[in-house]
Amino acid sequence: MNHILENQFTVQRGHSYTRFLFGLAVVVVTCAASLPLWAESSWMHEFVQIACYFIFALMWNLLAGYGGMVSIGQQAFFGLGAYTMLISGNFFGVNPFVAIAIGGVVAGLVSIPVSRIAFRLQGGYFAIGTWVIAEVFRLSFSNFSMVGGGAGTTLTALRGIDKASRESWTYWIALLCVVSSIAIVFVFLRSKRGLALLAIRDNPIAAESQGIAVGSMKLAVYVVAAFGAGLAGALYFVGNLRISPDAAFSVNWTAFAIFMVVIGGMGRIEGPLIGSLVFWLLSKFFSDFGAWYLMGLGALAIFTTTYFKQGLWGYAQQRWGWSLFPTQRRLVFLAGPKT
Repeated sequence: MNHILENQFTVQRGHSYTRFLFGLAVVVVTCAASLPLWAESSWMHEFVQIACYFIFALMWNLLAGYGGMVSIGQQAFFGLGAYTMLISGNFFGVNPFVAIAIGGVVAGLVSIPVSRIAFRLQGGYFAIGTWVIAEVFRLSFSNFSMVGGGAGTTLTALRGIDKASRESWTYWIALLCVVSSIAIVFVFLRSKRGLALLAIRDNPIAAESQGIAVGSMKLAVYVVAAFGAGLAGALYFVGNLRISPDAAFSVNWTAFAIFMVVIGGMGRIEGPLIGSLVFWLLSKFFSDFGAWYLMGLGALAIFTTTYFKQGLWGYAQQRWGWSLFPTQRRLVFLAGPKT
C-alpha cells in the first residue's frame, strides 16, 4: 500500500526554470562585479545604499515574515554594527572593510542577552519592547563622548585610502553581502529548520507539540536577523563616512524596512528585493518633498495592503506563478489514485 502511494506523487521543490534562473543570477552577479571598472562612482554609491536597504529589510522579513516576531527595534543592531565598525577602525586600527564583518558578529552576540529581555514579551508588547531597547542603545551612545556623543563623529580610518579604491571596495563588499545574505536565507528556508520556522510562525504551541524546539529556533532567527542588521549598518556608514546616534538608531530604519517588505511581499525573499528598489526610486526622486514624501509612502503602503494584500511580488506569484527563489514544497500527483 505504501509503495503504491509513493508512486502516485512526488514532492517538488523547484521549477523547470530554476536552473536557468540560477545561471542567469551567476551571469548578473559576474557582470555586476565588473561595474567599478567602467561605471561612474555615483552608480556604486547608489548600489551600496540599495544593498543596505535590502539586507536590512531581508533580515526583518526573516524575523517577522517567516518567524512571526514583529520587531520595531531592529535599528538597535543596525546602529550597534555601525558603531562597532567605527570603534574598531578609529581606535583599534582594524581595516574598516574587515570591521564590517566584526560589526555584524558583535550585533549577533549582543542580541543573545537582549533576547532574554525581548522574549519575555509577546505580540504588541514584544514590538514596543524592542523599540524601547533600541532607544536605550541610542541614548547610551549619545552619552559616549569617545565617539562624539550626540553630535556623532567621522570615520577617520579610511583617510589613507584614495577615493576610487574606497568606493570600489565598498561596492564589492556590498555585492558580496547581498549575495551571501540571499544565499544564507535561501538555504535556511529550504532546510528542515525553515519548515520548523514556518510551523512556529503559524502555531507555536502545535509546533512544540511536534517536537520542535521553539525557543531555540526563535533565538537562532533573532541572532541571524541581528547579525544581518549589524552588517547592513556597518556597510551603510562605511559608505557615508559619518555617524551619529540619531542617524544610526533612528526608528525610520525599521519603519522603512516594514514599508519595503509590505510593498514587495512579506514571507518571500523576493519581497524585500522588490520593496527596496521601489523605496530607493521613491526616495531618489521624491524625498525633496519632505512631509509630502512621507505621506506618499504611507498612502502607497495603505493602497498596497488594501488591494495587494500579499505585496506586489505575492500578487505576481499568485497570478503567474513567478518565483525567483523557490522555497516552498509542492505535492505533485503523478497518477490518479489506484483502486
